[in-house]
Order: sequence, then structure tokens, then C-alpha cells
Amino acid sequence: MVKKRLVMLIDMKRCIGCHTCAVACKLNNHLPNDIWWNQALTHGGKSMDTPKGTYPTLNLQYLTLACQHCEKPACVMACPTGATYQREDGIVMQNYEQCVGCRLCVLSCPYQKVRQFNEAEPTYFPEYPTGDYGIKNQEKGTISKCNFCYQRVDRGETPSCIEVCPAKARFFGDLSNPDSDVSQRLNRRKYTQLLAEKGTQSSVYFLL
Repeated sequence: MVKKRLVMLIDMKRCIGCHTCAVACKLNNHLPNDIWWNQALTHGGKSMDTPKGTYPTLNLQYLTLACQHCEKPACVMACPTGATYQREDGIVMQNYEQCVGCRLCVLSCPYQKVRQFNEAEPTYFPEYPTGDYGIKNQEKGTISKCNFCYQRVDRGETPSCIEVCPAKARFFGDLSNPDSDVSQRLNRRKYTQLLAEKGTQSSVYFLL
């Protein structure tokens, strides 16, 4: 049982699909070349940045997808080594040193492509590390995923994707506090959670 519930809100009316959150996540966490923890997906046509429908009736939205940090995470229950675990504030973590690469967490997670497997030795385009303080290098044969920038959270800051969003479409805070910004916003707005029927109780809310 978590003592508080850190959640992320994403305003679907504000998100412009600019991928700034995805790039900030990659840089802040010093992710290898082919690894992306955050993705900006097009909810519309068959290709990126294309709407569905026919002119003049067109519809286009963006969905930013990462680990949902479920209150009842199936991945934690599936992990045989304890490499996937949940902090008291609700953040679902991944310990590379304990991960054996069995990928049971991937199989148990109802959200596709939110976890990445380092099949080869991680490589980087920059010749120097870009990550924040305390970022651990990823290892071959291990799983990695969004961790809500826990090192920033522990310093009293917000995740990097929240800070850089040019459209101010992302919010972060403690849902167990009724006076918090995220609690107040959820009280005022309609929202949805991805695959709510799975019962994992996602900590990422999409404001409609």
C-alpha cells in the first residue's frame, strides 16, 4: 500500500504532438540510441501527424505513451527477482542489477511498448553522458522504462517532461492530497485512463 499517489495528467486538448517530452525524457535519463521511454503517438490517420476522416470533417489528436505507474502493477507481481518494484509514493521502478532479462514484466503489462529491452550493449550518439544526477547506465540484457524522473522528484522537482512541455499540457503531483493541483484538475475535468478495464489503476490520467 502506497502512502501517497504520485500521478501525471496529460491534457489532450493542449498536447500538440511536438515530441518535446520524449526528447527531454531521452536526454534527462541518458537513454541509449534506440531506446525511447516516452512516445508521442498520432491518434488519427494511419501515418504520423495525419488526421482521420475526409475534408472538411477531420480529427487529429496526440497520445503520449509511457509507463503508467499503475497503483496495482501487474509487472511487479510477475517479476521473479524483485527487479521491478513499487516505491511508497507509487513510482514503479526497475533495478538493472537485479534484472535477468526474462521479460515477464513485458508480457504481464497490458500497455504495449512502454518497456524497452536492451538486447545489445547500449550505445550512444553523444560522446558524453547527458543524464541527470544519479542516472545509472543501462545494461545489456535488461529492461528499462519511465521512472517518473524519480531523481528529480526526490529533489522536490517535477519530471523533465513536465518542465519542458511548451503547451503546458502535462501536470504532476500527489493525488492523495485533495488540495493538490492534480486533484483539483481531476475534479474539474472529464478524464480517461488507458485500459481502465484491466484493473491496474493507472497513475496517468488523460484530460478530455
